Amino acid sequence: MRGNLALFIFLVGLLPWSPAHADETAMSRIFPYPTHVKTLDNGLKVILVPMSSGGLVSYWSIVRTGARDEYEAGHTGFAHFFEHMMFRGTEKFPQDVYNQVVTEMGADANAFTSDDLTAYHLSLTAGDLEKVMEVESDRFQRLSYKESAFKTEAGAVYGEYRKNRTSPFFTIYEAIHQAAYDTHTYGHTAMGYEQDIQAMPTMYEYSRTFFSRYYRPENIVLFIAGDIQVDRTMELIRHYYREWEPGYVTPEVSPEPVQKAERRIDVPYEGSSLPILWIAYKADRFDPTDRNMVAADLLTELAFGETSDIYKKLVLDEQVVEFLSAGVNMNRDPGLLDIFTRIKEPDRVDYVLKEIDSVVALYQEFLPETKRLADLKARLKYDFLMNLDTPDHVASNLARLVAVTGGIQAVNDLYTTYESITPEDVRGSAKKFLSPDQRTIGVLRGDK
Repeated sequence: MRGNLALFIFLVGLLPWSPAHADETAMSRIFPYPTHVKTLDNGLKVILVPMSSGGLVSYWSIVRTGARDEYEAGHTGFAHFFEHMMFRGTEKFPQDVYNQVVTEMGADANAFTSDDLTAYHLSLTAGDLEKVMEVESDRFQRLSYKESAFKTEAGAVYGEYRKNRTSPFFTIYEAIHQAAYDTHTYGHTAMGYEQDIQAMPTMYEYSRTFFSRYYRPENIVLFIAGDIQVDRTMELIRHYYREWEPGYVTPEVSPEPVQKAERRIDVPYEGSSLPILWIAYKADRFDPTDRNMVAADLLTELAFGETSDIYKKLVLDEQVVEFLSAGVNMNRDPGLLDIFTRIKEPDRVDYVLKEIDSVVALYQEFLPETKRLADLKARLKYDFLMNLDTPDHVASNLARLVAVTGGIQAVNDLYTTYESITPEDVRGSAKKFLSPDQRTIGVLRGDK
C-alpha cells in the first residue's frame, strides 16, 4: 500500500503475538519490536517502541489531518500551510529560540503533509528527549504567530506551489485528482487549489480556527521509537501534554458518488516533457482486513511490478517507456489505484495504453501463478524487516498506517490478511476495481 507517490508500505513480522487493549503493553507477532500503547485522559494516543539504537530516538507527532479535511470551499491548502507555520514558534520558544535549541542538540527536525496526515518528526539522542518534548508539546499547544508572519509564510507556500508546478509529474497528479473526484476533498492535493493559495494571505483569522479545530490531542498520535525507558517516557509525556485541552472538530467530508463512466483528460504542460500516461481507478478506503483491497495491492505488483511480463516488455526489451509504476493508495476514504508511466516515443501512447489494458484483461480472466504470489509475499516481508534498522526508519514506515487507522494494530491485521490472499482473491480484485467505468485516464504532453 502507498499514499500518493510514496513507495509502497509493506508490514510484516515473525514474533509471537498476544492480544492487547489500547492501554496495555503489547508485542505484535508482525512487528519485531515491543510496542507500548497508551491514551491520556485528554485523548492523546502514545505509541512507544523501545529498541536498541545506539542512543538514538525518533520523535514523531502525527496529526490525522491532511488535504482530506479541507472541506470548506475556498480554504484548501491549510493543512500544508501549518506544516510551515508550526516552525514559527511560541511565546516561550520563538522561532529563533526553537531553531537554536534544535541546532544545539544536533537534532534533525522536519515535517511533511499528505492527503490524510501532517507529520512532524525529529531525530535526536536519548539524552535530549525531555528538552525535545518540552519544545514540541509547547508549539502544539501554544503556537503563536502574528498576521505579518502569517502573510509572509502564505507567500512562501504559494512560491512552493509554483515550484511544484514546474514538475510534469505534480502537474498530471494534480489534474488526475481534480478530474477523478466530483465531491470528495481528495479532488485537491495537499498543496490546495491555486486560487485558494493565492487568497491565503487574507485568511489570517480563518487560520486560527483551523488550528483550533484540528490541532487537538484526540487528533494526534505521538510515536516515539529508539533507546527509551517506557515508564520514564510516559512520565514526561503526562507532565508536558496533560494540560492540552481536547476540542477536535470532525470535518464534514462529503462522500464521493459512484463513478459511472470513464473519464479522459489531456493535461497541458508549459515545459519540456515526454508524454506521461496516468490511469487512476477508483478503489475502496484502506482496511487491513479487507481482502479485496489487500489483494489489489498484490495485484498491482504482480501485474505491473519489475517482475511482470509487461515491465520486461515495455521497459527492458522494447524500451518504449522510462518506467512503469502501479499501486493502491492507503487512504481513510475511498482512494485510487494508480498506474502511470512516461513514454519515450510520443506517438506510442495509445500502444502503451493498449498493452496495459491487455494485462488488466489477463488478470481478470486468469489466476496468477501460485509461486509468484508466494514469492512476492516473502519478498515483501524481507524488504520490510530490512527497513526497520533505525528508529527513524521504524517511525517513517509506520507513520501513514498509524495516521490512517489511528493505531498500530493494523500492522498485524494487514499482514495476516496478506498471508491469506489466494490467486482467486487477486483475480477477484482485478474484476472489482479495474473497470473502465471506474477510471480516469490522463495524458500529459509538454509544449517544448
